[in-house]
Amino acid sequence: MPANKYISLAAFIVVVLACGMAIGYLTTPDAWYASLNKPAFNPPNWVFAPVWTTLYVLIAIAGWRTFRREPRSLAMNLWLAQMALNFSWSPVFFGAHWIGAALMIIAVLLATILAFIATAWQSDRASALLFVPYAAWVAFATLLNASLWLLN
Repeated sequence: MPANKYISLAAFIVVVLACGMAIGYLTTPDAWYASLNKPAFNPPNWVFAPVWTTLYVLIAIAGWRTFRREPRSLAMNLWLAQMALNFSWSPVFFGAHWIGAALMIIAVLLATILAFIATAWQSDRASALLFVPYAAWVAFATLLNASLWLLN
């Protein structure tokens, strides 16, 4: 792999991780979140950072691969859309405390992730497969968000 490929891959990883970490830092769970009624399957807070760090690396690699193959494609547009939705969820949920609005965002996020997988499947199966753990986690997170909305 030529050096410029490594640089662009590193840039994707750094930008996605930096944005994710910044949003996580700015919207950490607070007393409001601690006071919510939670379902029995709610994971402990410490689980989220390592899961999201891993997922953000996979997301960045898929975005980089898609950008290199088809920078103006539907798949790239879906990748960008899911990033915007992903990065908007925490400020809405943890920042504004709008559980219902966050549920709408995460449901659209899940649909966008699945659309990316379906779109990328034919042209770049590796990128599609990199999104499978992400889809599974966001499906779980959607169930968790819905449960929090129903319980509170």
